[in-house]
Amino acid sequence: MAGQAPETASELRRRLHEAGPWFHNLRIDGIQTAPDHFLGDYPSVKWRHLDETLPRDLSGRTVLDIGCNAGFYSIELKRRNAARVLGVDTEEFYLNQARLARDALGLEIDYQHCSAYDVLSLPGQFDIVLFMGLFYHLRYPLFALDRVVQKIAPGGTLVFQTLYRPHTANRAKPVEPDYPFWEQQIFADPEFPQMRFFEHCFSGDKTNWWVPNRAAVEAILRSAGLRIDAHPEDETWLCTPVSVAGHGQSIQEREFAGKLW
Repeated sequence: MAGQAPETASELRRRLHEAGPWFHNLRIDGIQTAPDHFLGDYPSVKWRHLDETLPRDLSGRTVLDIGCNAGFYSIELKRRNAARVLGVDTEEFYLNQARLARDALGLEIDYQHCSAYDVLSLPGQFDIVLFMGLFYHLRYPLFALDRVVQKIAPGGTLVFQTLYRPHTANRAKPVEPDYPFWEQQIFADPEFPQMRFFEHCFSGDKTNWWVPNRAAVEAILRSAGLRIDAHPEDETWLCTPVSVAGHGQSIQEREFAGKLW
């Protein structure tokens, strides 16, 4: 869009402003959509850690961006020549922003209305699936993750990002395969997998239902049949599917065994 007439640039600025407020700080023809974001230059602050981890050339590969918001990650991966990029979200407000940015940048990206719970309705599987900044906003996060994993093509990658606390206990020590019924001590251990539930609100957002610790995040990923390959950024993991579910059982087998108790 370089060299456009000043009035065209002014019109673009007006349309971007009217489409706000923006959660993703995109750069479109020199215009930033959220320059005063409370998290800084977000999500560029996270992308710079992923930048060297993901392949530079995605020619022939497909991408699914779940909870795409205004499409920052969709845009970045399309710029790496991905054959197809599909971004999905449940908020038309964000999808409209994503389509506006896509058109202004002249990129071929498909955006559709779809929730994480409904991704199995999307045809096919994808080489790279992004599930970023959404897990803790879901009422039923593990149910969604189990479905998301099924959309990863053989040999594909899941890019998973979630809020977690506390960062002071930023370790995930090994856990035992089983614990006795009367065990108490592990529940007071900050390094044991735990996930807190917020009945009302967290950080002014009523959709922030869950806040896990790091140990819980990694245990959840493994239990969903994922191998953790990299941890390039504090809240981000790159994973590869290795089984239907962890611990040598399918999720259905493990649930059935529990019903026999």
